[in-house]
Amino acid sequence: MIPAINKRETGWNIRILMDKYNLTVKDVQEYLGLGSQQSIYHWLNGISMPTIDNLYALSSLFGVSMDDIVRGNKSDIKDYSYRRLFRYYNILKKCVA
Repeated sequence: MIPAINKRETGWNIRILMDKYNLTVKDVQEYLGLGSQQSIYHWLNGISMPTIDNLYALSSLFGVSMDDIVRGNKSDIKDYSYRRLFRYYNILKKCVA
């Protein structure tokens, strides 16, 4: 499985972080130096994603890593890898016994 970003969940996560710090869309717009608030509303609604530069700036604003902002299926991949590894471990364990 290839890692993929979930834009909607990432938008929800940005909204949660904004609420945590009592930031409005206008506050974020001014911090990022954006010309309008439309881009931020698109992020929050899962229509688009912030650019890498904006993600980097948001991570600084919220005091979290960029990985803590972006949501996707990365944890699902990790779980799948552990299950696969565990299955191989059990096969090898039977061979040794």
